[in-house]
Amino acid sequence: MMHLDYVDSHTGGEPTRVIIADSLTLGSGSLAQRSAVWESSYAELRRGIILEPRGYPAMVGGLIVPPDDPTCCAGVIFFNNVGCLGMCVHGTIGVAVTLAALGRIGPGRQRLDTPVGVVELELLPDRHVAIVNVPSYVTRSHVELHLPGFGPITGQIAWGGNPFFLVDHAPLPVDPSRISDLLRLSKAIQRQLDNEDVRGWDGRRPNHVELFGDPARPDADSRNFVLCPGGEFDRSPCGTGTSAKVAALVTRGELPLGSTWRQESITGSLFLATPIACDPPLDAPPDTIAVRSRIVGEAHLTARGELLFDNRDPLRGGWACPSDD
Repeated sequence: MMHLDYVDSHTGGEPTRVIIADSLTLGSGSLAQRSAVWESSYAELRRGIILEPRGYPAMVGGLIVPPDDPTCCAGVIFFNNVGCLGMCVHGTIGVAVTLAALGRIGPGRQRLDTPVGVVELELLPDRHVAIVNVPSYVTRSHVELHLPGFGPITGQIAWGGNPFFLVDHAPLPVDPSRISDLLRLSKAIQRQLDNEDVRGWDGRRPNHVELFGDPARPDADSRNFVLCPGGEFDRSPCGTGTSAKVAALVTRGELPLGSTWRQESITGSLFLATPIACDPPLDAPPDTIAVRSRIVGEAHLTARGELLFDNRDPLRGGWACPSDD
């Protein structure tokens, strides 16, 4: 019987399951290399943590590991129902609240190591956390897709810690009453992106689709619907997606540096994102504009306990319900 300590939380409605497994070894490589080991060599355990009967497909996991950078309070490898993620802002907010509850960090600013770089976090009052995300930028400014039944779909590819396709104008209302329709639309867009092998200048293929519509909250600038890898949608406003959106707005001159973008989720939760200028990657085209978004969100603890993995259990590695799409 294997035992793993865990703490569950949600950030704006999106669940995070933090795994505290100090004895689990992934080798001595970089955090990106250890993430690859976690994805390939521990696939059964990774899926068993997230999928039924212990979890559910919308959940995101965060494995706490030693950092590469000694100035960081911890390292974290994020993963979902189909594999590892480069970065996850909602998950980082959940990790921060979890580490504080465990007594591993205190109030103030901290640094957290991820496979795509170091992010900064700050514990704020009332379970709020501020995250300064990795540099974000647009990698392709205009993409046009033709979807049967929807017509032309235009958008941009942007990096916010994960690669996103940002749809310029959603052909459906971004409303909770239309979730099944929004899922079908965003999955059709993702399939078309994959079929056409659409990539940005950095060679990355977008694996998230983000739709935008009018907000329901009077204090929000827009409401989004985000399709994640694995076919689930983000219940939070999606921090890496919000970072990608903010980078696109700054690039188009529609959002000044230092101002705040208020992103509402499909569940009604809110992230506040403020762009900070930073240097683009060394291999970026000359006109690339990069920003680091300071994102503020709120997380709540929901459970704490021990996961059990019995070698005799035929569903030890989890079970995923087949998609009808």
